[in-house]
Amino acid sequence: MSRYLLLYSVLFLSTAFAQAQTLQGKVISGEEGVEFANVWIKELNTGAVTDSLGNFSIKVSETGKYTVQASRVGFQTSQIQITLPLAAPLIFQLTELDGGLDEVVVSGTMQEVSKLDSPVPVEVYSGNFFKANPTPSIFESLQNVNGVRPQVNCNICNTGDIHINGLEGPYTMVLIDGMPIVSGLATVYGLTGIPQALIDRIEVVKGPASTLYGSEAVGGLINVITKNPLNAPLFSVDGFATGWGEVNLDLGIRSSLGSKVHSLTGISGFYYDNPIDNNGDGMTDLTLSKRISIFQKIQVDRPNNRVFNVAARYVYEDRWGGQMNWTTANRGGDQVYGESIYTSRWETFGIWQLPSSENLNFQFSANGHSQNSVYGNTIYIADQYIAFGQLTWNKTLGKNNFLLGTAYRFTHYDDNTPATSSDLGDQNKPSVIHLPGIFVQDELKITPTQSLLLGGRLDFNSVHGSVFSPRINYKKSWNDNTTILRLSAGNGFRVANVFTEDHAAFTGAREVVFTEELRPETSWNTNVNLVKKIYTNGGTFIGIDGSAFYTYFTNRIVPDYETNPNQIIYGNLDGSAISQGVSMNLDFAWANGLTLTGGATLMDVSLEEDGIRTRQLLTERFSGVWSIGYEFFKSGLKIDYTGNVYSPMRLPLLGELDDRDAYSPWFSIQNIQLTKSFGEKWEIYGGVKNLLNFTPPANSIARAFDPFDRGVAFAADGTVIPTPENPNALTFDPTYVFAPNQGRRGFLGLRFRVQ
Repeated sequence: MSRYLLLYSVLFLSTAFAQAQTLQGKVISGEEGVEFANVWIKELNTGAVTDSLGNFSIKVSETGKYTVQASRVGFQTSQIQITLPLAAPLIFQLTELDGGLDEVVVSGTMQEVSKLDSPVPVEVYSGNFFKANPTPSIFESLQNVNGVRPQVNCNICNTGDIHINGLEGPYTMVLIDGMPIVSGLATVYGLTGIPQALIDRIEVVKGPASTLYGSEAVGGLINVITKNPLNAPLFSVDGFATGWGEVNLDLGIRSSLGSKVHSLTGISGFYYDNPIDNNGDGMTDLTLSKRISIFQKIQVDRPNNRVFNVAARYVYEDRWGGQMNWTTANRGGDQVYGESIYTSRWETFGIWQLPSSENLNFQFSANGHSQNSVYGNTIYIADQYIAFGQLTWNKTLGKNNFLLGTAYRFTHYDDNTPATSSDLGDQNKPSVIHLPGIFVQDELKITPTQSLLLGGRLDFNSVHGSVFSPRINYKKSWNDNTTILRLSAGNGFRVANVFTEDHAAFTGAREVVFTEELRPETSWNTNVNLVKKIYTNGGTFIGIDGSAFYTYFTNRIVPDYETNPNQIIYGNLDGSAISQGVSMNLDFAWANGLTLTGGATLMDVSLEEDGIRTRQLLTERFSGVWSIGYEFFKSGLKIDYTGNVYSPMRLPLLGELDDRDAYSPWFSIQNIQLTKSFGEKWEIYGGVKNLLNFTPPANSIARAFDPFDRGVAFAADGTVIPTPENPNALTFDPTYVFAPNQGRRGFLGLRFRVQ
């Protein structure tokens, strides 16, 4: 009896082992574990997601031969044939495809640190993140980033700026590889024409960053990090076309000049020449555009791994919008209305690590922006040149990591408007601003899980005098960085720049008026950030990133659209302004290939003057974004569904008689895409943009039928007189805009890459 019982026990245990066992292993890149990688057993249609150290564990019901696949955005997919049971853990070594999302950030502290170790909250989006909704420019791609909204400021010329947490474009600083390139109006050009195949990642910091970056970094900054030439594909091409006739093409080429000089070349082109007027107002719904951009980056290998790289970019664009029968022969005339903009822009930037035993780095950037625009018969010609240099010294002493720096910015601006005329009015007087500054930062590692960052900056503006900007950041982590708390407080400032304030560059329908010499704005910001990562036993990853923010402004520069319908009046607010709210980002990843990223921001941006509090124009109270992706591992097919939603915004009306809605409706822009991979080199993708076919009201352009205001009666003070032909006292005005006029359209694209 005991013999049979023993035999039965052995058979039972053998069967149980065969039916229930665990496949364990690790996914690594180099020597580091790869977090958030999908490990999938194809034959069993089951898998898991790696934890923060790259480990995974999958329960398998039966022994046998299987194909196991490890994949992660930004890495080359790896497959291994195995036979279960295995005697040792399974190890996957992944190769970076294009830099990936390596969790290294520089924007928060001006030094390369792990995103988890950074005391400053930095959001990181890999170049692959934006492939879920391909667009002709990064400007448009940012519509899928929580709390960031590309704002179109003109229904006809379609120029715009970037809003971060409700603050307008002049408060957003744009950097390329850590160097300040653009702000304000030039934001749309700085984020246009960068081949997306050359982008490693985009870092977003929300809230003042003036302590490190100076003026303009009040609302936040966007840092576009281009690829290291050593990690970029040897050759890449990405092109797509839409049903509206838009064509976009990006090329990337990696090369070497000898063994120590590495080069990365990018060419980006966009072409759209198909006038469409679906809303029937007689004006083009989408600006026609021809754009070419050339990007070149060179990196030199130096002794002791010292850094030297330099990059340059040139962008030229010819864009126009207006009445459907407009041609270049009508440019600047008063018979057929058109807004035509010729833009020529160059940039150069780089970093040189000095040959010293100390860690000394010299960083530099320079750019020139020439704009020749006509808005009907209003001509606007402007040139702006900015040169920037910065020397930093980094030193670690015990638990302290010091950063000391000195910077200088030179700005030269000239145009054909009264803004740059002399006091006599008959001579030209370009705006010239010198802005030297010094800054210091100390990151104290209190314990292995706690750090404190203290910093301060002193700038001297040649027009406005000295400005001081301090900040403090505290970080505490628990449970191997799966729970992180960050507390931040700091000061930001912004010196008014004519080029960013002069909205003649946005529309010629209104005269720009400065009521006074604009004084620097000052803001104080506090922020609380909590990050939580959860790994379930079933192989599911959940990431939670929540923030609460509060910013208080003095000397706020506010555009007044409402006092006079023919003017935009600029002056410092005789009161205060606030931007406050909460935001939440959620990330989910299931082992079966389903991923979900979502975010929402609830905020209040308002102004208070003479005891009266008003809501800021063109600012939503609520916004949400999402991206849902599912990968069919066996077929190499992926589906992406992306979108955003915005609550009503207060819109600029042309007086009390204007019968258009004072607030925009709730609206949502949604997109869907299918991507099919053929091996490791080819991808075909296609889908539909703006699935709901949402567009603003057809009457968004006031008096579109009379763009030269020939049927408008004006009083002596410039105000509009109601008449039977114009009972609502309107003038031609395209600034009543809150969303693009472009409706639903399909698109089809092709990617090819040689690694």
